[in-house]
Amino acid sequence: MFDHLLSLAIWVPIAAGLLVLATGGDRNAGLARMLALAGSLLGFLVTIPLYTGFAPLHGGPQFVEMKPWIAAFNINYHLGVDGLSMFFVMLNAFTTVLVVAAGWEVIKERVAQYMASFLIMSGLINGAFAALDAVLFYVFFEAMLIPLYLIVGIWGGPNRVYAAIKLFLYTLLGSLLLLVGFIYLYFQAGQSFDIATYHRLVLPLSVQGYLLIAFFFAFAVKVPMFPVHTWLPDAHVEAPTGGSMVLAAITLKLGAYGFLRFALPIAPDAAREWGWIIVALSLVAVVYIGLVALVQKDMKKLVAYSSISHMGFVTLGMFMFAGGMPTTYGLEGALIQMISHGFVSAAMFFCIGVMYDRVHSRQIADYGGVVNTMPKFAAFFLLFSMANSGLPATSGFVGEFMVIVGAVKVNFWYAFAAASTLIFGAAYTLWMYKRVIFGEVANSHVAELKDLNLREFAVLAVLALCVLGMGLYPEAFTAKLHTSVDSLISHVAKSKLPGALPQ
Repeated sequence: MFDHLLSLAIWVPIAAGLLVLATGGDRNAGLARMLALAGSLLGFLVTIPLYTGFAPLHGGPQFVEMKPWIAAFNINYHLGVDGLSMFFVMLNAFTTVLVVAAGWEVIKERVAQYMASFLIMSGLINGAFAALDAVLFYVFFEAMLIPLYLIVGIWGGPNRVYAAIKLFLYTLLGSLLLLVGFIYLYFQAGQSFDIATYHRLVLPLSVQGYLLIAFFFAFAVKVPMFPVHTWLPDAHVEAPTGGSMVLAAITLKLGAYGFLRFALPIAPDAAREWGWIIVALSLVAVVYIGLVALVQKDMKKLVAYSSISHMGFVTLGMFMFAGGMPTTYGLEGALIQMISHGFVSAAMFFCIGVMYDRVHSRQIADYGGVVNTMPKFAAFFLLFSMANSGLPATSGFVGEFMVIVGAVKVNFWYAFAAASTLIFGAAYTLWMYKRVIFGEVANSHVAELKDLNLREFAVLAVLALCVLGMGLYPEAFTAKLHTSVDSLISHVAKSKLPGALPQ
């Protein structure tokens, strides 16, 4: 029954995207929208058994599929998910449904191409999360940039071409070193691209260091970490609402996932030796980028910088064991923060898109008193703003709290610096909310605003349930990933240096 779930999660949205393209463009825009919605819903439905059928006490990959692909180079179509990846396949499919709904009325030109780009990208991203073969991962990891580039470059704002090219070059150039690393590991593993085989390789510290550098440049850009983060605010500002939702909710997670799947298990000794550099950069992102967000006048740019700051928590949770042993709280907190950020950031960008669709401005100064004309919207926006600030009982609190607890066990000053995001996050988010939502009606544009329609209400209601559900019952998530986290910690704790004594 569960033999081909991951293939369905990959190829159902891709096939749906190709079917949407076949509708012929704007002549059949209504049909394209319906097919896109049906395809995205089906793509999400096939991922649900990944959760219900997942064995939480099994630390290895599940739902495994294995077929020869390029036999001459021992490259296989090898898929599987564990607790580190299963939720992201589901989150990606779930976000695709929301993105289709978000662009339902807003996108009026090239509707079929727009919807198809998201569906195809969804399948490719699922492939990257599920790949257990390095070349298969690399193909999916790079291919998803093509529809993302088109989404930003065609349906984006006035500077969309600049933003799209910057996004593409940053992420592509970072990935070239990843390919070099994979080729080196291929020969070291006896001409195999099997990722599990890479995890068992014994490597000198110098080699691990070079590999860590390769992985860092590939995945740090994607996260994005300071100082290779500058492409993200431009991409967010220029991208359409759906593009910003997917970019923040899903594509950033691929970078963090890459650290978990490759950097930590393949180069654990190098991660312990030089991980303090990544910790330092993570703390800079948490503190400095939080301060940068405080001075933003554009709502989208503010939330974009907020994303960089929150993702700093993720990389901190992964690498703060530098010089010692990883902590369960840190790694689990990083994963929970990634999932939570997927919900919260998607909701924040959708809320900004709702206002932009009515006023055609993202400038905070162009708003004020929105609660007087859009009370339902203001209530939802308040919930997501509080979650973005880390309010207890919302998903935004759980991951940050776990990372801070893990940081206290490693170094008090790590925890002290990381906890500052709770102050900065509340400052920039609630400052924006106050200026936009409260007060007297600021101008005629705000006075003419209409409250949420049924489609917008439904999208925000679903995201609100996710944010509150995860905040009130995080065990639904932690129970599924705990064994995989423990397995990774056990693996990273063992030295892979030649001649190291088994532990």
